[in-house]
Amino acid sequence: MLFNSFEYLVFLPTVFILYWFVVNKKLNLQNFFLLIVSYLFYGWWDWRFLSLIVFSSFVDYFCGLYIHKSNIAKNKKIWLTVSMLVNLGFLGVFKYFNFFSKELAAGVASLGYEIDALTLNVLLPVGISFYTFQTMSYTIDVFRGKLEPTKNIIAFFAFVSFFPQLVAGPIERATNLLPQFYKKRKFNYSLASDGLRQILWGLFKKIVVADNCALIVNDIFENQGDFNSSSLVVGAIFFAFQIYGDFSGYSDIAIGTSRLFGFNLMQNFAFPYFSRDIAEFWRRWHISLSTWFRDYVYIPLGGSRGGLWMKVRNTFIIFIVSGFWHGANWTFIAWGFLNALYFLPLLLLNKNRVNTNVVAENKTFITPKELFQIIITFTITIFAWIFFRASSITEAFRYIDSIFTASLFSVPNADLKPFLYILILVIIEWLQRHRQHGLEVQNIKIAPIRWSIYTFVFCLILFFGAKSQSFIYFQF
Repeated sequence: MLFNSFEYLVFLPTVFILYWFVVNKKLNLQNFFLLIVSYLFYGWWDWRFLSLIVFSSFVDYFCGLYIHKSNIAKNKKIWLTVSMLVNLGFLGVFKYFNFFSKELAAGVASLGYEIDALTLNVLLPVGISFYTFQTMSYTIDVFRGKLEPTKNIIAFFAFVSFFPQLVAGPIERATNLLPQFYKKRKFNYSLASDGLRQILWGLFKKIVVADNCALIVNDIFENQGDFNSSSLVVGAIFFAFQIYGDFSGYSDIAIGTSRLFGFNLMQNFAFPYFSRDIAEFWRRWHISLSTWFRDYVYIPLGGSRGGLWMKVRNTFIIFIVSGFWHGANWTFIAWGFLNALYFLPLLLLNKNRVNTNVVAENKTFITPKELFQIIITFTITIFAWIFFRASSITEAFRYIDSIFTASLFSVPNADLKPFLYILILVIIEWLQRHRQHGLEVQNIKIAPIRWSIYTFVFCLILFFGAKSQSFIYFQF
């Protein structure tokens, strides 16, 4: 069920009314209701995949209990290993099995032998990378003693399957989201109204910006021979805003929807294209995944505590693993590797924590230096996105090679209309860069101005929204 579909337009208000007016008397009933509607939401794509999320929930629920109950360190590690093997096993089979099988066959062929690659004809379950990482955070934190395991199986299952963020994040930590299922929730008007504003902004980013960009991007990347070099540059820029509008738009809708039901999710994007270096970009882009890898992979590997070699090694591991998390293709590994290369000079010069504040903080205008830094960071980010979007490494290099021709300085022969929507997005987000989302305008005291802004954004969605497209991150 897509957030930008008619089905969801019926689903959300129905669930909202039943949640607050029918099942609001008892906490366990509220949680059970959320569990059922979350399974309905997830099963809308393919009900067969419900068995995976149910099984994963059972495993991690009991592993958490046994980790806590065990008095012997070895037994705690055994139960943690069970949890990790089940969750990573699901990912390995459904997401990476065919990739490794084909690469093995290709490797053997390079030695002069021929073998048939064993492949599985299975669909990738929607959101499997998200909910497996979310449940693993639970067992790891119980193992580390940061979290008491829950005995409330309904609350735990609802935490794992919570429908707003189930299929594309944010990847919530159990330490943040799970305790919210223990507390009696009362309707909060200010929280819910801000949730509606964030949903509206997320829909604008998805339907108007991302989906309009997608139409041009798909045409350019699939038929690059029909376009001049300047159009290929336009295609790369449009993809940067497509993936941002698509993914951050989903996160906005997920966070806003959660607020309607009395929950607070973590911010997943913090205006990343205003970053002044690549380190700042990664502190602002897909924050829930970046911090997950930092806390559960980077720091356990030694983080930045060791010598220079360890810092460099850990940096490349974290970026390459992050790239591979996105998909079983060398293009994602190349994308991660490129970002590690971008990050390396900052790490070596110890300047990776320089830009931690909001750009042009407490100012209306940006300095020339900051503008230059943002342009450079955005440019190298776009270059890396070409590998992310391309279907193969060869295609990515062909695309890049086709950019550097004489037609680079000619007028693009691609549709440029999405630039108008991008301009609106950039202006609003620049003005709101110190807030949580673009429509957090409740500080404007004059109600007609606020409602004029809402109406403007709604009309943009209504009249300029493109044909509904699936969310990019559903494939991950």
